[in-house]
Order: sequence, then structure tokens, then C-alpha cells
Amino acid sequence: MITLDKIVQFAKTTGFIFQGSELYGGLANTWDYGPLGSLLKRNIKDAWIQKFQRETPFNVLVDTSILLNTEVWKASGHLAGFSDPLTECRNCQRRYRADQLIEAHDPNIDPSGWSTDQMYQYLIDHKVTCAHCGKAEFLPIRQFNMMFETYQGVIKEQASQIYLRPETAQGIFLQFKNIQRTTRKKVPFGVCQVGKAFRNEITPGNFIFRTREFEQMELEFFVKPGTELEWFSYWKQFCMDWLINLGLKPEQLEFDDHKPEALSHYSNATTDIRFKFPWGFDELWGIASRTDYDLKAHQTHSQENLEYLDPDTNERYLPYVVEPSVGVERLVLAFLLNAYDEETLENEDIRQVLRLHPKLAPYKVAVLPLVKKHHQEQALALFETLSLNFDATYDESQSIGKRYRRQDAIGTYLCVTVDHDTEETQSVTVRHRDTMEQERVLIKDLPAYIKKQIHY
Repeated sequence: MITLDKIVQFAKTTGFIFQGSELYGGLANTWDYGPLGSLLKRNIKDAWIQKFQRETPFNVLVDTSILLNTEVWKASGHLAGFSDPLTECRNCQRRYRADQLIEAHDPNIDPSGWSTDQMYQYLIDHKVTCAHCGKAEFLPIRQFNMMFETYQGVIKEQASQIYLRPETAQGIFLQFKNIQRTTRKKVPFGVCQVGKAFRNEITPGNFIFRTREFEQMELEFFVKPGTELEWFSYWKQFCMDWLINLGLKPEQLEFDDHKPEALSHYSNATTDIRFKFPWGFDELWGIASRTDYDLKAHQTHSQENLEYLDPDTNERYLPYVVEPSVGVERLVLAFLLNAYDEETLENEDIRQVLRLHPKLAPYKVAVLPLVKKHHQEQALALFETLSLNFDATYDESQSIGKRYRRQDAIGTYLCVTVDHDTEETQSVTVRHRDTMEQERVLIKDLPAYIKKQIHY
């Protein structure tokens, strides 16, 4: 597999991902998505919405606010318990999550249920060293709340302290009754959301794997109590199948079922889909059976009845919830790592090619005039036509071979070349990214041909 350093450089030089605030020296762990990266992100989100919302009769889509009443976070437990065990190297002042230090020292240990005293004692007893300076001198562990604070109001001294949401799920739980009432959905049904979340956590520096500002794609699937584990298994496999169908290699994926003692307090079943990143298998997608924890917490705290009335049985209950939750940025990284390829051609040239699934490719088609001064007008007219229905790009600089290579490297699925025969035959040459094979296609048939090739 490609190294992380190489994919970082590739992402920058091609226009997928840039360092945030780079002009001013950057801001740690912030990233901007360039022309190609923003298209890739959008295509991933569109593919998720297509599969998880449009193609299922169960699920609807919402978009809830980033800023929520502080009482929401009191009810959900985030204000009291959403924290990381923070330690600091006495020698160089680098900060670390203590649980990650322990896991890195011994991958067979799971310290998720340990107290801070137990973690600190482990660091001392095993002389765990700082990755930066090599010293084994860590300060006592403190719990560090990961929520970003901000203020709502014109004058700070009179403003209310609020928080940027650390997850998108709570907005769905708050609107459960309204969504159910207005859609007239019967349990089981689900609510999908794509949106920004913010966590002021210590990050390991693995590029975009873990960032403080990120996008989540979450489904909260409401079910009758007693059926949640059946639906948990269903969505677990559904998520895995979606990843494989979009091109991730099965051998680079695995389920990591959490042991009962490692489950969160609100969960009776949790699994992670893990992807083989350059540093090893790590979490890509979390699927959790959250029981009725969230609805019960908000019902208790708000004193509002959130029970569901079954119209067929007249039974009242708080639904249980199954939640598949995935970060868009981790998917971007996984798809880039999975798709990047270098192949040696017959003439010993190295061809750089990004074998993204056509649904994810930033550009589906590139329109190229064979000779700029002879074919530019026809090529631009064709580009304008194709861009009405597809993400298309136009390139007229350098030789046709170099242009093909550029499009291969950024994942463009098809190249359409306007050449000397186009005006007479009303046809163009279409070149396929993965095979480099070429064929003639009539211009009038081109839109239908492209749709078929990219599985629209």
C-alpha cells in the first residue's frame, strides 16, 4: 500500500487536499479540500445518501443545527463525560491521550475501561516513552472535555455559553417526534443526516484520519425494543457491502466486534468496520445499538413525552436505536489509499492512476482537443453539452499523451478526444482510464454511453 507521506504529497500536488491556513504557516490539524477533493467529498456524500436514504423506504433526510441549547448536552451526558484522558510529557510538554499511549505500547491491551489512576500507573510501571523526545516522564492524567465552547450574544460578558456539536446525532433525537409526526413513518424507520461536527481532541497527526472539524454521515434507525440486534446485524452488513461495492478491497476491511466489557454504557452491541491504513487496521465506521438511552435521557431531562404510539397495536414505548456513523474525511483517505496505483508500461514508463469507482471520480469525463488550433471550438462545444449532466473538465495544453496521464492520475474515468475525423464522422475517441482502451462513439450517443459506463 502507498505510504501516508506519499498520499499527503499526492493530495497536495494534484489539488485534493491542502494544509489549512498555509499562507500563514498553517493551523495544526486543519485541512482545506481543493477542486478535486471537494468533488470527491461531495460524491461520497451523494453515494451515501443515494444508498442509505433514496433507495430505502425506511429512511428520511434531515439537516439539524450545529448550535444547540446547552441543556441538550447536559441531558446527553456530553458535558459531564465527553472527555479524553490527557497527559503531558514533563520534558518537552507534548500532550497525549493516555489510552493511546498504552495501546501503542501494547496493542493487545484495551484501556477504555480503566480509571485515570490505572492508566498513569501503567505509564510509570512500563516506562512508556514520549514519541517526540524519548523521555519516560509523564505528568498525572487529567480528564479533558472535548467540546468546543463558544458564545451566543452580541456582548461576550452578557452572552450565553454554548457549544459546537461534537456529533450530529442529538439533533435527530430532539426532532424525533416532529419527524415521525410529519412523515407518518411507522417503526422501524430511520433518519439520515450529513453535517459538520467538532471535537477539541488530541489528534495523532495521521493526516485527515482524525481532525477537530469533520463531517459525519449518520443514520439513527428507530426500532421496536427486542428487535434491535436483528437490525444491528442488518445495518452492519449493509455498511460493509456499500464500501465493497464502491471499490474498497475486502482484504483491507474487517469487523471489530466490541467485547461486552468494552461497550459504552448506552450500548448493548457495537462493532467497528476497520480499514487497513498505512499504520495498520483502524476504525473507519462505527455501528452501535444505542438502546433507548438517548430518547430516555431527553425525555427525563425535558419532561416531554417522547414515546412512540404504535398505530396497529396501540402500544407505547421508547424506540431503541441502531446507529451507523462514519466520518467523510476517513472515507476520503481510505478511498484515496485504496485507489492509488502505479503501473509500469511496456516502454518502462510509470503510469500513475487513481482507480476510484466511477461514482466517486471527481471528473467523470475529460474533453480534449487533439490539436488546439484545429479542434478547440468543437471540443469546447462538446464540453458545454456534457457538463450539463456530468462533472466534466477540459484540457488543451501539452501533448495528448501527457493529458491522458494527467487525467489518469486524478481519477478521471473517461477521456473524450475531438480529432481530425470528428467533423466528418460526428464521432469522438473515448479512452478508458483503467484499461487505456479506446473506441469511437457517435457524438449523439455520447451522453447515454457515458451514463452506462459510470453506472448512473
